[in-house]
Amino acid sequence: MKNVLVTGGAGFIGSNFVRYLLEHEAEVQVFNLDALTYAGSLENLKDLPHPERHTFLQGDICDQELVNSIFQEYAIDTVVHFAAESHVDRSIFEPDAFVRTNIFGTFTLLEAAKQAWLDHSPPAAEVRFHHISTDEVFGSLSPTDPPFREDTPYAPNSPYAASKAASDHLVRAYGHTYRLPYTLTNCSNNYGPYQFPEKLIPLMILNALEGKPLPVYGDGKQVRDWLYVEDHCEAIWLVLRRAPVGESYNIGGGNQPTNLEIVENLCEILDEAVPESPYKPHRQLIRFVTDRPGHDRRYAMDITKISTHLGWQPKHTLAEGLLATVRWYLEHEEWVRAIRQRGDFKAWMQQNYAQRGELA
Repeated sequence: MKNVLVTGGAGFIGSNFVRYLLEHEAEVQVFNLDALTYAGSLENLKDLPHPERHTFLQGDICDQELVNSIFQEYAIDTVVHFAAESHVDRSIFEPDAFVRTNIFGTFTLLEAAKQAWLDHSPPAAEVRFHHISTDEVFGSLSPTDPPFREDTPYAPNSPYAASKAASDHLVRAYGHTYRLPYTLTNCSNNYGPYQFPEKLIPLMILNALEGKPLPVYGDGKQVRDWLYVEDHCEAIWLVLRRAPVGESYNIGGGNQPTNLEIVENLCEILDEAVPESPYKPHRQLIRFVTDRPGHDRRYAMDITKISTHLGWQPKHTLAEGLLATVRWYLEHEEWVRAIRQRGDFKAWMQQNYAQRGELA
């Protein structure tokens, strides 16, 4: 692992992983390919550790000529593929973007890796294509169902989940058909620093600070597993270093709160962290809104395999992670301001609220 291509490395999880990799792998050169769409920003890459080992490349993962040239010019030996359209709500209204990026973009990267590593000579022992996926490919659980395992059948319910499931199958197919060395991880809901404010936790934090309504879908009793992003980065790093080729692992935070409980916990943290807020108690800002179409009721992750095989466990409890996340947003007003001043962010907010019929 010397020349690592990180796709989507200016996004939320990708930028956190770039930081983690630069801190923990002293000999690695990181090549960061990102199209800088609405959820990716160079703001996420400010003050990187060891910036001399980081090269930013702006471009689209669907551009085959560009991707091929990156593999050749930088002698890429490892791919960590984060780049994806990832917001379920947007996939309901704009599924074509998810099909293009998540399926065709993954295909483009696989073709480039195949050409660079397999077509002209036997693959070097150290090359690896690591694909980042989601728990949503497994569908929805009832209150009594056991957590998702790596061998749980796929049953995606949203266009987003279906596009990620398709990309997972492509990666496995290239591994089986062409012997492309790959690993795959399915993660639960990530949260933490640098998360774009479309997602539940940063949206609730920033709305509450401004006294805006906190929209909660349906009855708010949808259950999710929440994974602090730094814990996720550590798990990926362990997979890259120690996992056998062809293995897949579930990565989760080991918790199952309802969405409403998450919002209420954030309100309690903000009540204490911002005692002078005129909007206390922040819980009074909660508004229940019409549930989204096909909303999965429950996700839960069984992390026995990665725990047993690689010795990984999440280091942050949910309470610790939420507190750290709130503090980060309170301490990084400049980042929030820069993201919100972007024209594409304003357009997204207006469109999103209009489509969902919520209170802006």
